[in-house]
Amino acid sequence: MTVDYEKILMETEIPTSPRISLRKFTLDDCADVFEYGRDEITVKHLVWNAFKSLDEAKKSILEYNLSRPGIYAIELTENSKCIGCISLELESHHEKASVGYVLNRSFWNRGYMTEALAAIIAFCFDSLQLNRVESTHYVGNEASGRVMEKCGMRREGLGIKEVKIKGIFHDLVHYGITRT
Repeated sequence: MTVDYEKILMETEIPTSPRISLRKFTLDDCADVFEYGRDEITVKHLVWNAFKSLDEAKKSILEYNLSRPGIYAIELTENSKCIGCISLELESHHEKASVGYVLNRSFWNRGYMTEALAAIIAFCFDSLQLNRVESTHYVGNEASGRVMEKCGMRREGLGIKEVKIKGIFHDLVHYGITRT
């Protein structure tokens, strides 16, 4: 049986918590995306550079966030503010997904990312029927690893100088969780 992952990603709402929701991005998110995307500390461990203008944030939403399924805005339920992004990269032939995320620094250490990742993992296993979910973080960003561990992911290994981001080779810590 072939699973239409793209259709599920486009049509299924992801259940989250009373504090946050995961939803598709809109152009109304430009100011919020610019707010976290211009912060050098927030984007330090990401592949893209900090935004210099609101137009760069808009372009990012149009060309990245809205261009494919599996990319979700993390929205505060109380005021509809977009505080970050969480995304899935599916490898359907392996029945697995890789997860990446970013969160506005003003909202770090409050459990929002743990809630978002837990919701994505549940969605991957329950709705997409995947076998595995994995993620990585750079050495030096151990807070991201703690989020993964809180969601049941296990540290699986270290890739030495595995990726070159912003001109620098980084060691990557690998985490994963399987359906079983």
